[in-house]
Amino acid sequence: MGFVEPKNSLVDLWLNRAESLTEHGWSEQHRLNAQARLQSMGLPNRRDEYWKYTRPDRLIESTVPSAVTLSSEDQSLFSNFEQIKIVFIDGVFSPEMSDNLEGQDVSIELLSQTKAKDGHWASDMYGQLEATGQSPVARPLATLNTALAEEGVLVHAKGATLKPVHLVYLRQNESSDVMLHHVVKVDSGASLSLLESGPAGARSNFVLETDIGAAGSFRHVRIQGRDHQRLAATHHFARLHQESIFKSFTLTANGALTRNECVIELLGDDGIAHVAGACVGDGDFVHDDTVFVTHDAVGCESRQVFKKVLRNGATGVFQGKILVKQDAQKTDGYQISQSLLLDEDSQFLAKPELEIYADDVACSHGSTSGAVDEDALFYLRSRGVPKAMATDMLTLSFLAEAVNEIDDDQLIECVVEWLEGWLARRRT
Repeated sequence: MGFVEPKNSLVDLWLNRAESLTEHGWSEQHRLNAQARLQSMGLPNRRDEYWKYTRPDRLIESTVPSAVTLSSEDQSLFSNFEQIKIVFIDGVFSPEMSDNLEGQDVSIELLSQTKAKDGHWASDMYGQLEATGQSPVARPLATLNTALAEEGVLVHAKGATLKPVHLVYLRQNESSDVMLHHVVKVDSGASLSLLESGPAGARSNFVLETDIGAAGSFRHVRIQGRDHQRLAATHHFARLHQESIFKSFTLTANGALTRNECVIELLGDDGIAHVAGACVGDGDFVHDDTVFVTHDAVGCESRQVFKKVLRNGATGVFQGKILVKQDAQKTDGYQISQSLLLDEDSQFLAKPELEIYADDVACSHGSTSGAVDEDALFYLRSRGVPKAMATDMLTLSFLAEAVNEIDDDQLIECVVEWLEGWLARRRT
């Protein structure tokens, strides 16, 4: 039997909310355009090519399944860093828990406080990267977000930003339904680091649009919260210009269903785009990484590195594509997706793709799935390491290639420490 969209789906909710969001200002036309796109494409269903491995129904139901909140240490992540901390509780900005939204060479504003103004720099970006990212693959949940999101941050990096901007997502409501839409602009020659952490909501739908000017750099590290029953769909649309650098890493643990999409366009020569992810899943867990990288300039480099550790029936999905257009000569594209299955009940579903129209390229992709190396496990145990601890050591070694895509040693230490804690709590 094929998937049937629920009768009381988010389509009805969208129609009702759209009427209440009529507003004047720079954001109005972008929302109307998104509504028209969504009405044309419809919501995702299991028959869609890029949803055949992951059921979208829980992400589009009109009611949010209750998700018990954990007492989480996530809010203390990155506490050793000087930072500009911006806190959302169930999707609502918390001025009391947030730092002053000011920083050297960076402006930070809330979408809710600017969207009705007559003009804003974000007008050239909000919903625009998302709209471009709809071809050749439709991403209706991102369009839904553009049409409906009432909050988010608008970050404009004008120089070398010294402190990272840290978006902290806390939740208190067991049925919170959170939509946030962030827009980041990095000027030519400027730099910005963006951190994200926390579970956000019982269900969340995020969009992040990032434009990096010539010779600019953007670094992004996200740690998704540990709540076991949460549902999440994230979409990161990035546009790179000449000699710009984009590096993004996501760590995910737990959650009933997580779908992380990343759509990258390399539009200027000699750009560099790295996107990586590590996930650890236990039990009723579905984790989906869907990536689309388009090379449309000369001499660009892209890397996709994804590692998943799955146990007790967890499911991992990877769908990654490298598209090299005809004039994108001297492209260097690399893609690897691997899973470590800690039992026979878990599964990994992968769909790696290359589509190349240029002649002078170096592109490769690979995907593997397997169990713990028995020889390595025996070696560690023969030297007195308990089996559970030895398995954790090999697990961390397996994840290292993805984690090392972070080019900051302090951040790597934070991520490894977080992983060690998660693994230690599950030792048997």
